[in-house]
Amino acid sequence: MYLSLRFRAFAAGAALLAASAIAQAQQALPNVMILATGGTIAGAGASAVNSATYAAAKVGVEKLIAGLPELSKVANVRGEQVFQVASESMTNANLLALAKRVSQLAKQPDVDGIVITHGTDTVEETAYFLTLTVRTDKPIVMVASMRPGTALSADGALNLFDAVSVAGSKDARSKGVLLTMNDSIESGRDVSKNVNIKPSAFSSQWGSLGMVVEGRNYWFRAPVKRHTVNSEFDIDKIDALPPVEIAYGYEGVSATAIDALARSGIKALIHGGPGNGSVADRIVPRLQAARAEGILVIRASRVPDGFVIRNAEQPDDKYDWVVAHDLRPQKARILAMVALTKTSDTKEMQRIFWEY
Repeated sequence: MYLSLRFRAFAAGAALLAASAIAQAQQALPNVMILATGGTIAGAGASAVNSATYAAAKVGVEKLIAGLPELSKVANVRGEQVFQVASESMTNANLLALAKRVSQLAKQPDVDGIVITHGTDTVEETAYFLTLTVRTDKPIVMVASMRPGTALSADGALNLFDAVSVAGSKDARSKGVLLTMNDSIESGRDVSKNVNIKPSAFSSQWGSLGMVVEGRNYWFRAPVKRHTVNSEFDIDKIDALPPVEIAYGYEGVSATAIDALARSGIKALIHGGPGNGSVADRIVPRLQAARAEGILVIRASRVPDGFVIRNAEQPDDKYDWVVAHDLRPQKARILAMVALTKTSDTKEMQRIFWEY
């Protein structure tokens, strides 16, 4: 009886020590919040061979976390389902709601980093919007996948593990919004989806910021454009986004789209032209007319790499147009919407496009 009591006391003491050790280990880990929005990373296919044919936005965040117990080794993780949509259906209202929630969480002392699961189709746009509007030095890491979790060689689990690892890292602070996919750490400002069926879909013409391998970050460059904590924009002061649309240039292009958009009440029009943001001769007068009506005209290029040179191809100073620098049309639209919440002056807009 005496030995039995001593054994029980010893076992209870050992259990308390073990619980204390676990608690101390948890306290040493960073606290990372996962905000889920849907996308392929939350998708499911009919069979394991369906890597390109599947339904997006089907798996909830709690199931994503439960399916990846390795996350507990790198962070104390909590999840929140912000919404559940395929990213091609994202709206301005979704952007505002997500950014405001990220801003709220970033202010909490018990949150060290934030991960956002997202569909690949427009993750680059959301990443850039957050880059411009959320004023924090805490890591904000976007993550997505090119294959649903039900597919052979699914990439979502490792991408998510890497994202949580990066979000909890002190060396990821003050680098703006990031995207982790396929072992790479990309700048949310620079990155674009360049392939639609490969895990290596995302890249930037300026190169990755670094890599994450087995939970360790390797950095090779840092962003120099203004972002997050250094931004002049603040999501806490933005409640609506002005309408901005895109019209593409191509051989045989007509003015149908531009004329219709100009009548729709937009505040700015992104012209995604070929080459150096070139504009067809028959389109120039229509863009001049749009500008005369108070619509900002922003020349971007549909070419993946390079940048638009001001007063080359078109006399931007004379026409009072803005050039999008190296931003693709979809990202130029994001910056134009955000910038228009503060100014519609073309000189100020051009400064903003140079700086961000």
